[in-house]
Amino acid sequence: MEEKCRRTSVCSVGIISVVSKGESVEKIKTKKYAQFIFPQQRILQKNAKNAISKIRAVFLFLFSLCHVLAQSSPIFAQKFKDMEQSNITPPKKKTERSTAKTLLQHIERIIELAENSKLDADFYKKAKTNINFVAKTMKLTESQAVIFSLFVEKSDSNDISISEIAKYAGCRTIKAIAMMGEIDELEKRRMVRCCREDKTIRYRIPREVIDALQQNKPYQYAPKENLSIDDFFEEIANLFDERYDKELTHEALVGEIKMLLADNLHLSICQQIKEMRFFEYDENAVVLLLLFCHLFVRDNDDSINFYDIERYFEKGDFRYLKSELKDADSELFDLRLIENRNDGGFEDRELFCLTNKAKTELLGELNIKENQAKNKKDMILHSTIAEKKMFYNADESKQISQLADLLAEENFKSVNQRLKNKGMRTGFACLFYGAPGTGKTETVYQIARQTGRDIFMVDISQTKSMWFGESEKRIKEIFERYRLAVKNSEIAPILLFNEADAVIGKRKDVTSGNVAQTENAIQNIILQEMENLEGIMIATTNLTQNLDKAFERRFLYKIEFCKPSLEAKQNIWQSILPDISQNDAERLATRFDFSGGQIENIARKSTVDSIISGQEPAFEVLEDYCRQEKLEKERVRIGFYS
Repeated sequence: MEEKCRRTSVCSVGIISVVSKGESVEKIKTKKYAQFIFPQQRILQKNAKNAISKIRAVFLFLFSLCHVLAQSSPIFAQKFKDMEQSNITPPKKKTERSTAKTLLQHIERIIELAENSKLDADFYKKAKTNINFVAKTMKLTESQAVIFSLFVEKSDSNDISISEIAKYAGCRTIKAIAMMGEIDELEKRRMVRCCREDKTIRYRIPREVIDALQQNKPYQYAPKENLSIDDFFEEIANLFDERYDKELTHEALVGEIKMLLADNLHLSICQQIKEMRFFEYDENAVVLLLLFCHLFVRDNDDSINFYDIERYFEKGDFRYLKSELKDADSELFDLRLIENRNDGGFEDRELFCLTNKAKTELLGELNIKENQAKNKKDMILHSTIAEKKMFYNADESKQISQLADLLAEENFKSVNQRLKNKGMRTGFACLFYGAPGTGKTETVYQIARQTGRDIFMVDISQTKSMWFGESEKRIKEIFERYRLAVKNSEIAPILLFNEADAVIGKRKDVTSGNVAQTENAIQNIILQEMENLEGIMIATTNLTQNLDKAFERRFLYKIEFCKPSLEAKQNIWQSILPDISQNDAERLATRFDFSGGQIENIARKSTVDSIISGQEPAFEVLEDYCRQEKLEKERVRIGFYS
């Protein structure tokens, strides 16, 4: 009986819901509760209709009652009106709010699924939605979308290799190599950049690609058209920099240059180059001419040698160009666009420059001086040098003060003019020598800051080359660039040979080999340049006992930097560590015979310690630092001694 009641109840509910939806009896048979409906089908339908009729009657009664109450009470009338006007609907089932994923999120998902996946069919199946989204958004193939995503994962490095990609995906390198064609397509679209140097291939993701992804936009390389003359040379600089870094092949460089010229024919230089007779058949001449213009505009380089040119061309092309330039057989000579550098009335067959005609006709749209001011290559600007208090012994202080006064621009010009009137050399060569850490280099910086002079820094290591004759050319180039810097600067910069021991030491016996001959040749060039110097040269060295006598004669000012006196050391301690007492500074100065550089090392350690611990180190800690700074320990005698 109980089972029968339960079935009837279920049946009634089922019939009411079905009938209320207007479903036919045939459809009812397909419902899961159809077993309860038959064979009493008609009776149950009748009961359902009666139930619905009763429910409607109840609703009508309640509505009539509300209407009567509304007429008898103003307050209730307003409530009833609000009920009529409101569109009350049953609450909908809450659903989780769906938000569209960004491009980066799809890429991130591809990266997650790709890790150790071997990039097999199962991976492509799992990541299908994400791969399709990235491929469609960025107009890539599926394989390109995957490999691009893996490059993005490594985008914090400028040195991504194919083997790294393969290792991340857990597959053999050969599988990643098979995708090189897809990577080449990404490179053509500038979504990845490739460096091919020393038989290795490395990749990186450009910054502008990452920026586009962060903005949820696909990266699109925009043509560089209708540029201003400044922006044109900025693009030329970018192309040559990419070629120098081996991120562009020579073929790609030629293609980019021709496209850039074609897109900017409103510029006089582009129009003129395109109309030159060699434009269509001698692409190397086009590249070489623009390279000369680029070096002159950016670096004020009017003395270009083969070393400057070599890296931008393929080896075979460079050998041919070198032969043409040596014999002045290039069309650039015929059109009077370049010429040999004239040095002291003699043409140097290995140095080249733009002619005045080329500068006037090709670069007339540019404000050359303004561009050169923006690109002071190899210069340390005096305005960027921080002020630093220096402590010297009495004799050093006097000499440095005299030199700083001499190099003040007003005094320097006056002295120069008087020397010139007397037929004397006007250049000033100075030697700062002494133990390491005594402030030689920092003194040059502070003099430059005080006198408003920039510093033309010479990196000695860059002057040495394994190629025969190349080192001598580089030294000549340094002095040529310095001469141009002096000529184009209102105040002559300081030519600084820092730690010059390697180039001003005693000359070697020429019978000892090619290296000795090269080093002697370099020294001879420097000696000759010092004779003809117009400007200020300062060299610093630790090893004066090895100084060649010929150099010693050519330095007008020679200042020895000794280790600081007791008083100077105490002042240095208190200047660098102002929180220590005068008594502690005196004790440290007395106990430890340090140079200013060594004291600065200890001060830096102390500062780092205070940042980490949140408190100033105790005097005992400073003493420990001092003991650690001394690499040479005091010898402890063992055995018998008197």
